[in-house]
Amino acid sequence: MKTTCSLPIGRTLLALAVVLAGCAGQAQDSGDGVPMFEVDPLWPKPLPNHWILGRVIGVTVDSQDHIWIIHRQNTFDEITEIGAVADPPTSECCIPAPNVLEFDQEGNLVGSWGGPGEGYDWPSSNHGITVDHMDNLWIGGNGSDDAHILKFARDGTFLMQIGRPGASRGSHDTENFGRVAKIAFDADANEAYIADGYGNKRVAVIDMDTGELKRYWGAYGNEPDDTDIGLYNPDDEPAQQFRNPVHCAEPSNDGLVYVCDRPNDRVQVFRKDGTFVRELIVAPATLGGGSTWDIAFSKDPEQKFIYLADGMNKKVYIIERATMEILTSFGDGGRQPGQFFGVHSIATDSRGNIYTTETYEGKRLQKFVYKGLGPVTAENQGVVWPG
Repeated sequence: MKTTCSLPIGRTLLALAVVLAGCAGQAQDSGDGVPMFEVDPLWPKPLPNHWILGRVIGVTVDSQDHIWIIHRQNTFDEITEIGAVADPPTSECCIPAPNVLEFDQEGNLVGSWGGPGEGYDWPSSNHGITVDHMDNLWIGGNGSDDAHILKFARDGTFLMQIGRPGASRGSHDTENFGRVAKIAFDADANEAYIADGYGNKRVAVIDMDTGELKRYWGAYGNEPDDTDIGLYNPDDEPAQQFRNPVHCAEPSNDGLVYVCDRPNDRVQVFRKDGTFVRELIVAPATLGGGSTWDIAFSKDPEQKFIYLADGMNKKVYIIERATMEILTSFGDGGRQPGQFFGVHSIATDSRGNIYTTETYEGKRLQKFVYKGLGPVTAENQGVVWPG
């Protein structure tokens, strides 16, 4: 069951501020062409204190254009990676960085916090970090007992916990979640959209102040069903339920919600009430972890483009949002700048730059500098190295 209806967006945007390739700190182009990017191989700057990153599992950008990431402190080889904290120490380096790190535009580390504390339950496997319109940070978790989400001020002050570890009762639970992948926001409605996620099979919408559940839905707007439907097979008819994980649920400015149904290799589009609109199948032969890991929108007011992170195929797709047409992609497998090994999360700043994080053995944050609009020259651009 697929739809071919179009979204109510024109193919030409209102003129914005003039942007030239390579000019930092300016607004994103409007007009014809596709966004072009170059990796910044020297960003961010080295961490202090012999700190290193584990699997980097979330990225977000705040109102100051500061970049926030969250990583997992327990994803290291204790002997070869963090010998300084072994018992006894085996080397001078290294030490796991705090879970949450804040960088400025120049790549300087300007803040850090995170981990267990008084009054809240830190997830056993933290997953995703997103800033809201008040510059508060929200964190989920995909550990086996993680049935809750946390809200903090930007200085790390604890503000709210919704749900309790180990208390999940499935996709119809009105008080707890089921291993949340990511949280996104509709500031005008004061609502948070929960990709719920690794245990449950739903999008859940809550009040941002009280945490009260307001509505939820499954694939195609169906009532969620937690029955195990088996592994994805590209030759089967499209599954009528999400598979785990439901990895993102991103509201757009024009009242739609884009959901990453990761193992089903698809992005499903809904109205905010859960009414199904359409879907895009991406790299349908992708098995295992699937192709649709996370999305970010371009920063023009119309959000003309979607940037889709594909951790299995190790690339970022550029998609025209009005038509849901894949225009091009960039990236390749590897550990050098501009390559990916498990590209997991993606975000954009006000200047149109892209930030990506990598899980598995990637364990890093990268910046791709926006260079203006240009022609599509290849289906996959490969590594977008500075010219």
